Amino acid sequence: MADRLAALLERFTVSARVFHAGALCGINELDGSGDTGQIHLIRRGRVEVRHGGVTAAEITRPSLLLYPRPMAHRFITDPDSGADFACAQVSFGGEAANPIAAALPPFTCMALEDLQGAEGVLSLLFDEAFQQNCGRQALLDRLFEVVLIQVLRQLMEQGRVRGGMLAGMSHARLRHALIAMHEKPAQDWSLEALAEAAGMSRSVFARSFREVVGCTPGAYLQAWRIGLAQQALRRGRSLKMIVHDVGYGSEAALSRVFKAQTGLSPRQWRLDQRG
Repeated sequence: MADRLAALLERFTVSARVFHAGALCGINELDGSGDTGQIHLIRRGRVEVRHGGVTAAEITRPSLLLYPRPMAHRFITDPDSGADFACAQVSFGGEAANPIAAALPPFTCMALEDLQGAEGVLSLLFDEAFQQNCGRQALLDRLFEVVLIQVLRQLMEQGRVRGGMLAGMSHARLRHALIAMHEKPAQDWSLEALAEAAGMSRSVFARSFREVVGCTPGAYLQAWRIGLAQQALRRGRSLKMIVHDVGYGSEAALSRVFKAQTGLSPRQWRLDQRG
């Protein structure tokens, strides 16, 4: 089976930065400010998770909480015994243009025992989190990134994402067309060629893609290409160097599609990013 995450993670990075490890007691507010999400690992304790005053989850066993985008949340624990947390900021390269971040639900709660294949990573992560070893920060950041990738894999394999790119990547046939677009964005993909990659008829493929992913194959390919162009512009590459990498015949053609997708010309967008 082709690796569904390889091209995504190669082009759009996922990174983590630990900011807390230890007990949280009583009421703790996280205001959701800034431009990063958060991931919380709960090793021990009972935790009530609230969003806007509404209970979102009642944690009674070791669990993972993922907020891929900024979102205010509150933890309520026993004021004396509290609960043991390891927490990290989560950043997705490309920010809003990152298809992984865009595809994830705003909140995911998962028991750690259900995160298949993660026992060794979690054991090492908790050992490091609650000690003060040399290189602790760097090691914890990398371990959290591994856990994030395992969460993405789990969400796809269990079909827990409804709609969007990850839902398509969970589909037994549509995934092949998505992987093809991710790996070869410059190719002149026709609807027939994508349907053939998925092993489906043209009409069934088009209908299934819209129903599962939430847009047409052409709209998805355009968004993917423009996301790649934004990444390249952010890294300082010129439009002339980007054009053929993302499947357009000229700078003018890419500029037209770029503005239709983002509301700004490539030059305006790059200046806006610098500003």
